[in-house]
Amino acid sequence: MKKRTSKLLSSILALVLVLALVAGCAQDGADGQPVELPADADTSTVEGWGAAMTEMLGGTEITVAMATHPGTEAMQQAMVDDFTALTGIEVNWVVINEVQLNTDILLDFAGGAGQYDVLMVDGFWIGDFASRGLLAPLTPFIDDADRTPVWYDFEDIIAAYRYGISSFGGEQLTVPMAGETRFVAYRTDLFEEHGKSPPTTMDEFLELAQFFNNIEDDLFGVSMRASLGVHAASGWMTVMYNFSDGFINQQTLEPTMTDPGTVQSLQFFVDLLQNAPPDVGTFTHEEALGTFLEGRSAMWLDATALASRIIDPEQSRIYDRVGFVPTPTGPTGLDAAALAGWGLGIGVNSPRQDAAWAFIVYMTGAPQARVYVENGGTPVRASIYSDPDMIARDPSFPVQLESFDRAQALVDRGVSWLPPTERLGPMLDIIGEFANMAIVGQITVEEAIERSQAALIELDLPSELESD
Repeated sequence: MKKRTSKLLSSILALVLVLALVAGCAQDGADGQPVELPADADTSTVEGWGAAMTEMLGGTEITVAMATHPGTEAMQQAMVDDFTALTGIEVNWVVINEVQLNTDILLDFAGGAGQYDVLMVDGFWIGDFASRGLLAPLTPFIDDADRTPVWYDFEDIIAAYRYGISSFGGEQLTVPMAGETRFVAYRTDLFEEHGKSPPTTMDEFLELAQFFNNIEDDLFGVSMRASLGVHAASGWMTVMYNFSDGFINQQTLEPTMTDPGTVQSLQFFVDLLQNAPPDVGTFTHEEALGTFLEGRSAMWLDATALASRIIDPEQSRIYDRVGFVPTPTGPTGLDAAALAGWGLGIGVNSPRQDAAWAFIVYMTGAPQARVYVENGGTPVRASIYSDPDMIARDPSFPVQLESFDRAQALVDRGVSWLPPTERLGPMLDIIGEFANMAIVGQITVEEAIERSQAALIELDLPSELESD
């Protein structure tokens, strides 16, 4: 029974893959073939490229499936009308919450419908989507000088984003559209008053948290996310890679919770949060940020995407008394920083891949980058982070750019901050549950490590379908 079931499943999966690949080959042209660029096309300018796209693809309608997100709003409200006017490509939007988006994309792929042409893809999903063959490889588009002209400037997109959240197995599957790393924000008034310098190492980070904790009434040393499950896992991972290569071997996917560096990282995280508010075990990123905005913690380590709220006088009591530094270096000299975010990809079943790529080129290209950011989008280009006008809007930009170097250091080690496996979600739930229990004192760090290791191993057992 087991063999018959496995063979049947394999046959079904093979058929689905063949159908998906066949559907993915057809794009845009009425005869099912890729359309050709006009012979006299000059795509060296945005206008010339737009004229070529109009001749090739004018009147094409594409459907864009995206999550509710500031970047989505920027594209919808400030950019899409100009895109349509430039290229003649009409855009239909499906904008839903990220959980439903993931489900809808998978259902569309499973049915082979090709309803969605452009897909907004969370970096957390890349491993799963790649294993299913759901996304069209983008390298042929990127390497085509006509479809991706020099003014697009792919290399200007921060390397950590290109390789850390948008690639899998060496294949470019999405183009980054929004993302974040993590860095430290600290209250400059407190540091100046007590003659302290911001942390450069994890040891200094802990020492400073201990120094400032309760030095004033209702003042804590640090604020971070640590709520049960994925929030605790995410908070722990913010420091984990500065001690080790993580909680699984990313080549074999074997759990490595008992690695000395990983154990040390959890002990550090638990010790650090002894200097946080007593209810830190319930903190998501919102509560962690709120504590810092109220001036109730001396330091905060979390997402760069939240920096704009820290320097906003309408949201932050300490907007004019804050500084930023990159994630501190680990005790053995390891540099790392979180890396997460969203990219735009093309559904492998889409019959309108050229038009979908034109949408991606326009929305994520260098010429429109400032429009995108000025209307609420999160920057992904180095040129934006170093632009004097943009720095005037957000003084944290230079430190954010430096923090991306720390994130790239992790990529250079051959390690992804988001381990490349479709089981990432359940794994984060596991390690986050036991880490949270250690933080709130229900179990020891050693127990959290042992129980996480055992649960991760159990997660990797053969599925019920493959058992007798």
